[in-house]
Amino acid sequence: MPSVPRNRYLLFGLIAVVGCATDLVTKAWFNSWPELVAGNVYWLWRGHVGIQLSWNQGALFGMGQGNSWLFAAMATAAGCAVPAWLFWFGAARDAWLTAALGGIMAGILGNLYDRLGLPATVWPRGDVDIVHIHAVRDWMLWQWSDELRWPNFNIADSLLVVGAAALVWHAFWNPDHNDKPAHSVGNRDSGRPDH
Repeated sequence: MPSVPRNRYLLFGLIAVVGCATDLVTKAWFNSWPELVAGNVYWLWRGHVGIQLSWNQGALFGMGQGNSWLFAAMATAAGCAVPAWLFWFGAARDAWLTAALGGIMAGILGNLYDRLGLPATVWPRGDVDIVHIHAVRDWMLWQWSDELRWPNFNIADSLLVVGAAALVWHAFWNPDHNDKPAHSVGNRDSGRPDH
């Protein structure tokens, strides 16, 4: 097992725990609003951005509705694979990867909590989405169109998307040099072979 700096455990754990807790607290808080439970929208910017509860029994942005058990199983597998990749296979030597995967882990845990139906007395089994974005600008008329909605999402979904984007950015702009064999500086400078 490769050596990983101890502060990477802290970085990963802090992002995963704080991100997951923020997601769960906001969902529970908004679920306590009677007007939201009734299906209404609390507008932050009237007609465009607001808070609305919705129960997603699919994946990100509502894809694959009715397959909560499948996505729960996939999330469980991913929740085991992420720490293994970081700490068993040594990817945590890279702080950027550690932070990105901490965000992804927070998203996995937040959505898995919902899909397992753990707070069953509060909401049904499925992912609880809260952010509602409604309508986009009709660029020809410079007015807002009546019907174009972005699928509702939550903090866990946002953490998954931001973490995945950070991984893609890292893959293109910071190629991993950790796989190169280490050389002894003293031996290389002196021209003597390693023993």
